[in-house]
Amino acid sequence: MDTSTLVTFIIYIVGMLVLGLVGYRLTSNLSDYFLGGRKLGPAVAALSAGASDMSSWLILGLPGAIYIAGLAEAWIAVGLTIGAYLNWQFVAKRLRIYTEVSNNAITIPDFFEQRFRDNSRSLRIASAAVILLFFTFYTASGLVGGAKLFSSSFGLSTTSALIIGSIVIIGYTFLGGFIAVSWTDFIQGLLMFLALIVLPFLAIQNAGGWNETINVVGNLTDGEHLQMIQGVGTIGIISSLAWGLGYFGQPHILARFMALRSSKDVPTARFIGMTWMVLSLFGAIFVGIAGYAYLATADVSAELAERGIEMSGGVLEDQETVFLALTQLLTHPIVAGILLAAILAAIMSTVDSQLLVSSSAVAEDFYKGFIRKNASNKELVWVARLSVVVIALLALLIATVNESLVLELVAYAWAGFGAAFGPIILLSLFWKRMTRNGALFGIITGAVTVVVWAEFVPSDLYELVPGFILAALVAIVVSLLGQAPSQEIQDEFDKARDIANS
Repeated sequence: MDTSTLVTFIIYIVGMLVLGLVGYRLTSNLSDYFLGGRKLGPAVAALSAGASDMSSWLILGLPGAIYIAGLAEAWIAVGLTIGAYLNWQFVAKRLRIYTEVSNNAITIPDFFEQRFRDNSRSLRIASAAVILLFFTFYTASGLVGGAKLFSSSFGLSTTSALIIGSIVIIGYTFLGGFIAVSWTDFIQGLLMFLALIVLPFLAIQNAGGWNETINVVGNLTDGEHLQMIQGVGTIGIISSLAWGLGYFGQPHILARFMALRSSKDVPTARFIGMTWMVLSLFGAIFVGIAGYAYLATADVSAELAERGIEMSGGVLEDQETVFLALTQLLTHPIVAGILLAAILAAIMSTVDSQLLVSSSAVAEDFYKGFIRKNASNKELVWVARLSVVVIALLALLIATVNESLVLELVAYAWAGFGAAFGPIILLSLFWKRMTRNGALFGIITGAVTVVVWAEFVPSDLYELVPGFILAALVAIVVSLLGQAPSQEIQDEFDKARDIANS
C-alpha cells in the first residue's frame, strides 16, 4: 500500500477513537450510553440510521452480488428502499412518542415490557435473547468485511485482519456509547456516500463511458447481467423484495428513532435519510456493473495479485472485493485512503450499533433485570462496556470459523430480527388489542421459524417471508383468544396515538 494511502487511513482511525473519547466524557448515565439522552438531531439521526443499516453490505455485499449475478440482485435494493421509507413514514414518529410515554423506555425489550405491563419479564428475556443471538451473527458479518479490507490493503492474514479491525471498532464503542456511535456513523455515512458517488464514476470513465460499459457487460454475459426480470423467477423477486419487511424489526435502526430529540424532526430526518439511501444504492449497483466491465477488459490481474486480490478468467475469485479492486486500481493514493476508510466506515457504523444494542440487552435486560435490580447507573454503564468486549469476541470467533460471504451472514441476521420483532413492533404501535402473550408467542415464532427454515427447509424463499407471516398470525390469534389489555394499557395507547396525530 502507498505510504500516503496508509497515512490517510490511519488518520481516519485515530479520528474515530478521538470521537470515542469525547463520547466517554459526555456519557454519565445509561440513557446517555444507549440513546444519547434523546438529543439526536435529524441529520445525525438520518445518516446514523442509514450508515448503521447499510454496513459493509452496501460497500462489499451489494456491489459483489451485482458484479457476479447482474441486475437480478437489484431487487434487494428496491425492497429495502420501500421498507426504509415505510419505516420512517409510519414507525419512526409513533415509536419515538410511545417509548417516552411508556415510562421512558430506552431499549426495545424495555419498550415491550412497559407497553404490555409484563411483570413476568418474559418479554424482556425473549427479546434480549433474540438480540444476542442474531446480533452476534450480524456483528460477525461486519468483522468478515473488515478482515477483507485489512487483508487486501495491508497484506495481512485473515486472522490478523480480523483482530485489528475488531480492536478499532470495540475501542470507540466501549468508550463513547451511543453519542460516539451516532457521530461516527454520521461521518461514516458521509464517507460512504462520497465513495459510492466517486468510484462508479471513475470505473465507468475508465471502461470507456456508459454506453461502452453497458455494451461490454451485455456482450460478455449475453445480456443476462442487464436483466432484472428474465430468468429471476417469482420466488427470487419476492425474496429480494421481502428484505424491506426486515426494517420494522431492526433494533439498531429503531434505536435512532427513539433517540430523536423530538418527533417533529421525523419528516426532516426521513428526507435526508431516504435521499442518502437511494443515491448510495444506485452507486453500489453501478460499482458492480462498471466493475465487471472494467476488470474484464483491463489487464490488471498481476497488479491485483500483488495486492492480495485474485482473478481467474477475467473474474474476481471473491466477488465482494470488487470495490477494493477498483479503489486500488483507479484512484490516487490519498483518495484511495479515503475510499478505503469509507469501507471501514461502513463496517464500523453497523458493528458499533450492533454491539451497543447487544450490550444494552445484557446490562439493562439481564443484569439489572435479574442480577442487581438496584445497580447504579455507573455500574450498568460499565457492565454494558464489558459486554461490548465479550459479544465482540464471540462474533470474532464466528467470523474466524465461518466462511460465509458478508451478504449471507447479513441476510440471516436481518431475517431473524425482521421476523421476530417486525410484526410485534407494528402491532404494538397500531393495534390496541395486542396482548402480552400475543407479543411473546409472536417473537418466539418469528425467531424459531427463521432458524428452522434457514437450516432445514430446502427452499429458495427467503426465510424472512414465512417468519414474518407466521409471527404476525400467531401474535394476532393469541391476542384475540386472550383477555383484552387492561384499561391502563389502552389509555396509554390512546395517549401515544393522539400525540402522534396532533
